[in-house]
Order: sequence, then C-alpha cells, then structure tokens
Amino acid sequence: MSHKSIAIDGPAGAGKSTLARRLAEKLGFLYVDTGAIYRTVALKVLWEKADPADPIQVIPLLKGLDIHMTYNSDGEQRMYLEGEDVSGAIRRHKVSGAASQVSAIPEVRSFLLDFQRKLARENNVVMDGRDIGTVVLPKADVKIFLTAAPEARAKRRLLELEQRGEAADFLEILRDIKERDYQDEHRAASPLRQAADAILLDTTDLDLGQSISRLLFLVKEKIGL
Repeated sequence: MSHKSIAIDGPAGAGKSTLARRLAEKLGFLYVDTGAIYRTVALKVLWEKADPADPIQVIPLLKGLDIHMTYNSDGEQRMYLEGEDVSGAIRRHKVSGAASQVSAIPEVRSFLLDFQRKLARENNVVMDGRDIGTVVLPKADVKIFLTAAPEARAKRRLLELEQRGEAADFLEILRDIKERDYQDEHRAASPLRQAADAILLDTTDLDLGQSISRLLFLVKEKIGL
C-alpha cells in the first residue's frame, strides 16, 4: 500500500509547524517538522562555535553527526542531538538565524534529504519546510504553499517568544524575518518557491482555527479523505 504525503512549504513564521501538526493530528498522519531537523544541525554548529554561514566549517561537522527524532505519546516530534533532547533549545531566536544559514549549504541539504524521504516512504506524512513540494517530495499527493504578510508573521513570532519568557523586539523580529525571506528565496540550493502545482494559502487575515479549517478543507478536497 502506498502512503500519502502532504507537503507544506512557506516562509519563516507563516505558522507551518503549528498548522501542519494540527493537520496531521486530524488525519492520523505522522507530522515531520523538517525545520526542526535543520535547527538541530544549526545547534550543533553553534555548540562547536563554528560559523553557520561557512561551508568549510560546517561540512566536517556532518560526519558522525548524532541526530535523531522520536515522537511522544501525543505525537509531538522531539529532536535529539548527541543523546540530549534539544527540542526546546532549537527554538531559540539565535538558532533560527543559524538554521537559515546552514540550510543554504548544499551538502547539508543533501545530507538530510534521504532522512526525510525515508520517513515519507514508510508513513503517511504531513511534512513542512521550505522545499518539500519542490525537492524533497516532488510527487506529494497534496502541496500547500502557506504564507502571510511579514508584519503578521512578526507579530505571531513575538507572541510565541513572549509566551516562552524570551525578551523580544517586534522591529528586530520583522527585520530578521525579511532577511530570512531574502536568504531563503535567493540561496543557490533549493530556494524557497511555490511549486507549480501547489495551492496558495495566505493566512494574514485568518486566525488559527480558520487557518486549520481551510487547510483541512483543501487537503480533503484534493485527496478525498
């Protein structure tokens, strides 16, 4: 029996992780947050005090990299680096920027490609990231390109950080989001772009409940669940 795959792509702060996780719960699919995988690689680079933008410093760290993921009883994805649960640590603001930099390195993307595709071969998945529909799962059953205005994404990110007790500044977050958009859209390896057969979903004016309902409707309409 072939497994179903749903690819959700979009820029930083568009709510991909939250919406993809909720969608997976409703469908009974496995949720794969590929951004968390890249963040874990970025955390390793920061641990080693290497420059995440320098391939010469990053590539050697891939050899023997001890990274794996598990799921708890609620279906939540947990990331482990060298045996340590880093699921919380990878969400720090500093790691976000480093993740964007390491993900621009072709060797990093190649290193993680098979890891991601294997999950989709063995499970029904909802997978989110920057290049899922274009590179990782080009034959996904459903492709969604999820976006929102930069200001809306910055507000959501600010709220998320404040809820975790992290000090944050709206204008700094907005600047970082715009910079990350530029980096993701202009990198040589798998730039962020909407797949030709992806459905565009703009959540600027939608709240969480409305966004989930719309996403679920689009998926069921496409694959008849």
